[in-house]
Amino acid sequence: MHELSICQSMLNQVGQIAEQHGASSVASITLQIGPLSGVEPALLKQAFPFAAADTIATKAELIIHELPVLIQCNHCGAKHETVANKLVCSQCGDHHTQLLAGDEMILASVELDSVSH
Repeated sequence: MHELSICQSMLNQVGQIAEQHGASSVASITLQIGPLSGVEPALLKQAFPFAAADTIATKAELIIHELPVLIQCNHCGAKHETVANKLVCSQCGDHHTQLLAGDEMILASVELDSVSH
């Protein structure tokens, strides 16, 4: 399950962000994941508690927003959302399309808790 290593890598980045801001802990982590990213959101959610154990994000909530697949037709120029296995133009039916979105995994936000004095 490569989702565990993805979680570990993401948590390294989150840890650096928390350290830069002097945070005592991480309250939540929000990711945006496209269906063509190669990452399974359900498996990522399962792996997260194991990867986050004994880190600054131990008690953090993992929030995942799934992004749509967006394509543009090279023939007619139409842009539209589609499903991962149907990358043809809905306007003209041409299969020469360009992927605009849907293959990304973005660390959208990190909610930090500050150190109390």
